[in-house]
Amino acid sequence: MAVSSTADYIVAVVNQELVTNGELQGRIARIREDAQRSKAVLPPAAELRKQVLEALIDDRVQVTNARETGPKLDEAEIDRAVANVAVQNQMTMVQLRARLQQQGVAFATFRNNVRDQILTERVREREVNQRIRVGSDEVDALLDKRRAAAGGMVQLNLAQILVTVPEGATPDQIAQRSARAEAALARVKGGEAFDAVARDVSEDGNKAQGGVIGLRPTDRLPDPFVEFVRTMKPGEVGATLLRSGAGFHVIKLLERSDGAVFTVQQTRARHILLRVSLQLPAQAAAQRLAEFKRQLLSGAKTFDQLARDNSEDGSAAQGGDLGWTSPGGFVPEFEEAMNALPLGGISEPVVSRFGVHLIQVIERRQTALDLKQQREQARNVLREQRFDEAYADWVRDLRGRAYVELRDAPQ
Repeated sequence: MAVSSTADYIVAVVNQELVTNGELQGRIARIREDAQRSKAVLPPAAELRKQVLEALIDDRVQVTNARETGPKLDEAEIDRAVANVAVQNQMTMVQLRARLQQQGVAFATFRNNVRDQILTERVREREVNQRIRVGSDEVDALLDKRRAAAGGMVQLNLAQILVTVPEGATPDQIAQRSARAEAALARVKGGEAFDAVARDVSEDGNKAQGGVIGLRPTDRLPDPFVEFVRTMKPGEVGATLLRSGAGFHVIKLLERSDGAVFTVQQTRARHILLRVSLQLPAQAAAQRLAEFKRQLLSGAKTFDQLARDNSEDGSAAQGGDLGWTSPGGFVPEFEEAMNALPLGGISEPVVSRFGVHLIQVIERRQTALDLKQQREQARNVLREQRFDEAYADWVRDLRGRAYVELRDAPQ
């Protein structure tokens, strides 16, 4: 006699974890309910079952890996997450324990499931981010693209000490001129003022001004000069000589003006994060955050108080304050919602890979980024663009190392 599809039995063994038919059917039922509300089209029943089972296996693989390699969690953070489940279900902790007992679920098991959820997210962020490699050449290319899009607004103010090399010079003459330029560089490195050495040694038309060329757009400077100072900071002297058709140059970067493209709007925001789990689905978390928003708008509660009491994020102790952040510092869905808010504005619930957020903008400011900050911002943008692909690769690798046994329904 065939077993009913609603009967409970083991459908998969993942490492030492079990996936049951009851769990599988419960997940399918929730997906169907969500699809009905959103009018989404689902695949045929057999394909949907296969996709959901694969997702459950991936979940188990990540959980077992997180238990083995994850960090120690703050017990207070787990307590807050459990309390959030109780509040969302309009229960006290006593009532939640009683409900779990009625369902045959030990409270310790329930709490450990919440711990697994948080731990898995922490390990996922750590492992996936370690997989993402962004090369310096890629950062350079993105910055160059931004500069080009800004209409060539980047300007450089350079000073130079030029030792000329006559056309057709012999090797001995070239060596003598190189030695003269090296001696000038050594004097500057030794502490002599650049402008004084330039007036004494340089053979260009700017020697009277201490070798200062003046602020010019990069497209009006020789490409080798622009490339030479790419990674230099204002006030820095090149560590080596630059050779050009004119001769040997000692180069100092006096100023870099990157214009509006590198003057960014930084935002100081705070948030309340509710993590999504089987016990607290995204829709339920969003409903709870919507209620928080009503309390904030009515003045019944403060953001600081709600964040400290409820947020499942490391910023909870600071009232949800995330500090000053440049563009690219948050995941796109969070940043897009934050950027649309006025000062003091509070968002609708925002879903990201971390959970569901309620966001408030505290302050904004215009800030000119130095070269290091520009590169870090560009690196963050490139990393975020690659997160989904790196996550999929990580799960595939975990799955490849895991023991997975699929089981048929008992006859």
